[in-house]
Amino acid sequence: MNRKSFLRNFSIGAGVLIAAPVSTIAQDATPAPLPADKVKEFIGAGHNNLAKVKTLLLEFPNLLYATWDWGGGDFETALEGAGHVGTKDVANFLIDQGARTNLFVLTMLGKTQIVKAYLNEYPQYLNARGPHGFTLLHHAQRGGEDAKELLDYLQSRGLKETRVKIG
Repeated sequence: MNRKSFLRNFSIGAGVLIAAPVSTIAQDATPAPLPADKVKEFIGAGHNNLAKVKTLLLEFPNLLYATWDWGGGDFETALEGAGHVGTKDVANFLIDQGARTNLFVLTMLGKTQIVKAYLNEYPQYLNARGPHGFTLLHHAQRGGEDAKELLDYLQSRGLKETRVKIG
């Protein structure tokens, strides 16, 4: 074997030796799923229990992004739970932590400019269903005085239903 062949074969062999452990490490780096009981507990706490939400997030920070399927594709996050019951302190805390928000929660919080701009761009979303089939109108009602302008706006756009069956 000449020098050129040796270097080429050595480079290929070394590359395989280096790449193999890296690909094995990458596969092993996939985190385990969050415990289902903790996800369900966190989503439940998101509806109205700020202290429990904070405690669970300390233990499992990625619960912030978790969803629970209550059955039949009725998925919900802790933030969405806070949204449909109108628990603003929980909703704002979760958003401050980086939770992914949506138009239903923003409606409950009375974020009029954002909601109106979105609905002007995507008017078909007026009839969207949130968790448990709650509509934007329901969320505006739960927002109280902060969402009064949106409540009037949604009604002026013809929205009457507060809840629509999922599935």
